[in-house]
Amino acid sequence: MDRRLFLGSCVGMGSLLLPRPLRAAPGAAGAGRPKIGLVMKSLANEFFKDMQEGAVAYAGKRGDFDLLAVGIQSETDIDGQIAAVETLVARGISGLVIAPADSRALVPPVARAMRAGIKVINIDVAFDPQALARHHVDIAFVGPDNRAGARMSGEVLAHALGQGGKVAIVEGNPGAENGAQRKLGFMDAIGAGGLTLLDSRTAHWETEEANTVFSNMLTAHPDIQGVMAANDSMALGVVKAIEASGARGRIKVVSFDNIPAIRPLLKDGEVLATVDQFGSQLAAAGLDNVLKELAGQNLTGWIRTPLKLVTGRDVA
Repeated sequence: MDRRLFLGSCVGMGSLLLPRPLRAAPGAAGAGRPKIGLVMKSLANEFFKDMQEGAVAYAGKRGDFDLLAVGIQSETDIDGQIAAVETLVARGISGLVIAPADSRALVPPVARAMRAGIKVINIDVAFDPQALARHHVDIAFVGPDNRAGARMSGEVLAHALGQGGKVAIVEGNPGAENGAQRKLGFMDAIGAGGLTLLDSRTAHWETEEANTVFSNMLTAHPDIQGVMAANDSMALGVVKAIEASGARGRIKVVSFDNIPAIRPLLKDGEVLATVDQFGSQLAAAGLDNVLKELAGQNLTGWIRTPLKLVTGRDVA
């Protein structure tokens, strides 16, 4: 395999396929303890860095399992996630927690892991129910109501612009269920607030792509007054495009995730709102639930996690 996987954390493992191999501290692994794999999306995204930190802290607090956590090179590196799952299975994990980059493409490798006796919990991005049914697997989803959260963020923009305000949506990965749900939530806010949607395009969760996408939107629609970005990484690219166009202060932005880099923009009003889905706690909840499965519980359905609207008033 020539694809390089990025190590999110290394607790109780030897080394993973990395640019520079890392090793766990001597004595970190516990004989007979379960090994749990955590597969995240891009560690270039601060949300998943926060998730990584939460997972490491939770593993250290419990001290009764060994954590193998992996991120991928980019938000769209689906093949990298599939390889990560297969690598972790080969390393003998007994449980897997995964935030899939694609809600359908990651189902087959995860289903194979389950047939090998590995317990699986889905976090952050829900698997597609039809794909699960086709592969005859039932996997509990631990995560927030992305549609409700996006509507909360969108309603802040609707209130700021008033009826008839002209807006655009910068969407997440179209293959990811949370991206689809966030767009639906933004559409709910647009409908309820009487806004006018001028354009909606994907930037696949990525900052630089969002910068390009929104620059093109502005060229096509110079009268845009507001933007709904499906995550903060893309909001950063949108803000950069707004500043480059000389429209700072004229175009209002709302977003989702509450990563550290967005908070100065909330404070100075360049971004009106975001939504915190508590990534570090989300990782811990996934690990806790996969350990419950290993202890004999049979989890199913949606295990909801909290959301919080964050505006400039919440930023110190």
